[in-house]
Amino acid sequence: MKTVPNSIAPSQHRSSALPFRRTLLASAMLLAATHAWAQTAADSAAPASEATVVVLGSRSAAKTALDTSAPVGLISLKDMQTAGPLELGKLLQTLDPSFNFSTTFISDGSDIIRPATLRSLGPDQVLVLVNGKRRHQQALVNVQQTIGRGSAGTDINAIPLAAIHHIEVLRDGAAAQYGSDAIAGVINIVLKSQTKETTLSGTIGTTSEGDGDNYAGSANTGFALGQDGGFINLTVEARKRGETNRAGPDSLRVTGAPRVTQHIGDSNAKDAYLWWNAALPIDKASEFYAFGGISRRKGDAYGFYRSQGENRTVPDALPAGSDGYLPEIHTTVKDASFAFGYRRDLPNDWKADISINHGASELDFHESNSINVSYWYEPNPADGGKIYGTSPREADTGKLKFNQTTINADIKGPVKLGDASVFLATGFEYRADNYEIVAGDPVSYQYGRTNNPAIVINGQQGKTAGAGIQGFPGYTPGTAVDSGRHNIALYLDAEHRPIESLLLAGAVRYEKYSDFGSTVTGKLSARFDPSKQIGFRGSLSSGFRAPSVQQEFYSSVSTNLNNGVLTETLTARQGSAVTQAFGIKPLKEETSTSGSLGFVLRPAKNMSLTADVYQINIKDRIVFSSEVAPEKNGGPIANILKPLGVGQAQFFTNAVDTRTRGLDIVAEHTSRLDSSTLVLSGQLGFNKTEVTKRHSTSSVLTGEQLFDASQVTLIERGQPRKHHVVAADYSNGPWNLNARANYYGEVQAANFTPLHTWDAKWLVDTSVRYAFSKRTFLSFGVNNLFDTLPSEWSNGGDYAKIGFTRCWETCPIGVNGRSMYVRMDTAF
Repeated sequence: MKTVPNSIAPSQHRSSALPFRRTLLASAMLLAATHAWAQTAADSAAPASEATVVVLGSRSAAKTALDTSAPVGLISLKDMQTAGPLELGKLLQTLDPSFNFSTTFISDGSDIIRPATLRSLGPDQVLVLVNGKRRHQQALVNVQQTIGRGSAGTDINAIPLAAIHHIEVLRDGAAAQYGSDAIAGVINIVLKSQTKETTLSGTIGTTSEGDGDNYAGSANTGFALGQDGGFINLTVEARKRGETNRAGPDSLRVTGAPRVTQHIGDSNAKDAYLWWNAALPIDKASEFYAFGGISRRKGDAYGFYRSQGENRTVPDALPAGSDGYLPEIHTTVKDASFAFGYRRDLPNDWKADISINHGASELDFHESNSINVSYWYEPNPADGGKIYGTSPREADTGKLKFNQTTINADIKGPVKLGDASVFLATGFEYRADNYEIVAGDPVSYQYGRTNNPAIVINGQQGKTAGAGIQGFPGYTPGTAVDSGRHNIALYLDAEHRPIESLLLAGAVRYEKYSDFGSTVTGKLSARFDPSKQIGFRGSLSSGFRAPSVQQEFYSSVSTNLNNGVLTETLTARQGSAVTQAFGIKPLKEETSTSGSLGFVLRPAKNMSLTADVYQINIKDRIVFSSEVAPEKNGGPIANILKPLGVGQAQFFTNAVDTRTRGLDIVAEHTSRLDSSTLVLSGQLGFNKTEVTKRHSTSSVLTGEQLFDASQVTLIERGQPRKHHVVAADYSNGPWNLNARANYYGEVQAANFTPLHTWDAKWLVDTSVRYAFSKRTFLSFGVNNLFDTLPSEWSNGGDYAKIGFTRCWETCPIGVNGRSMYVRMDTAF
């Protein structure tokens, strides 16, 4: 980041028993170094981060990142070029400590669309913009035990790195300014607009284990349109990632000597992108503009190994010599967006902007190397009741689709009130969201060919055979849906300087939804600069997040065996017979109150230090419930579920209140000595989220039954409470050396095993770049230099026995270990 280039940090290969002291040591070293440089090189140094302006957080004139009334991080083009990750999610996690992008595997669709969060809140509590316009959300709902369980955030990896000029990260509540979802903050991705050159980039890489090979290539070019600054900028990008597997031997479900049966690590992936950004002036005061892109990503995921003796297996269908099979889940993500608008300068420094923005996300599932056991063992009445003895080994298991259309009309400019000048911005927004679930092939979900639960179909163990294809059973016609909603919004922003050193700002926003009603939010912020060297800033705001259409309409039925009995687990959508029977009310909006207070120090032109404390209270947070199962000896839950033919149920509900408190500290220093430049930076991020209340609208279920202790742990401890980045970037002539250390605090999980803690870790990345000319560069980099891995899973129960050796689901650093890459960039 401009507040985070890249850096050197303490060795990370020691025990994690001293993480906090090491964090303090790194911070002290960084601040001492920057202070020393400030004393010796301030006069000759170039300005630091204040040299670049941002538009996020205010609708008035663009400000420098250090002059805003709320903390805004800036990731520059150079930051992206010198960082190792090839995908946007991992790059943001590496450069901005407020951003988390956990590594998931054996999590169905979450293996290819991983959850992206800000300030340790949910993926759907951060708003993503592209060129200042709202970005659509993903079709996938995270229903596995991952970070962001029950949410549908933004597919951040659907945007190619080569199309991005810079990224702004507003770390402040901003729902009153930008609308629903902006509780944790806002990420604005600004696309390239250059027209002077064509840039080509190619990267190859691998891990130190010799797997996980990465290949990436991109091209960006631009052309002038018209005579007055018009342009079109085009980007193509492609990536191929090989799989990694860090599973240990399976000693529980194999015959003979233990061997690896699971797939634990990254899966194969192929990504392709085409993006554009354009503007066409009409006259000196107005222009049309357009931007957007399409992407297609294909990936593999895996289920759990099915051993030969299980009722989920058909021995006669296995290859010779095999003692089981591993279901494969193939996913295809299709994403498209297009924005078109008209901007015009009006008299008296006013500006108008009208736009329409459409986006769509689709996730297709296909299962292979699997079987429908009930198809195989179903009695064939036409053959004297003999089993059919056949079943397809693969099938399409369904599709998830989401699309969104947003129309905006905005106007802004100064207003004279006597001697005072007030900057006003106001506008209107209309948004329509639609969600669709498409059923899979019949074999993917049916119980036998007739799908008749009255027919007894037993597997090889004499117990009821499982319905649907193994691994990821398909969506059924009963869960298929095609529905949506719309909303309108009106907002008013105002900024005023009563004196030159004081900026006061306020915002109010009204939104009305077609499905749950209306809401009003507001925000007050201030910035006071008693001198050029010091500034104070703060904000108070109320916010909201509307329940997404994914949460309102998602439903699925998975058929599992419970003590040999076919048991349906229903994810029930709102308004269904199950939710009504339990008294679960329809979803309503989450509401939030947040505040931040901080200061900015600029003791020299080349040095800056900022610190901001914040608190975010969220009421009626929407969560995905724990599984609700009937009592063994009967009771009120059993009395509801059994007449409905449901074995277990889970649903989305406004069930918890949370509080998040945190502190962000950012320091940066830039020095120039002769022909060399050294940038030192550090970002320390501390936060703590607590579930302050669990509640229920049901007369049958308590808040603790709706949301059990393991789910509380996932929210409170699933993401690091400490994430720090310290970095150094040194340039001398044609050489550039870059080093960065990320510190990830400990995480916990208790979803499938006893509560387990994975220790805090340092990860160090380094790179060297040589410039053959001003336009041609060769880079070599190592990510995770010291091959740091998560701590071992010592109390994993059966999961450790089947091959889980490290963390799962809440893993911020992954299990791949060290990787290396070579990158070539050129322009002409």
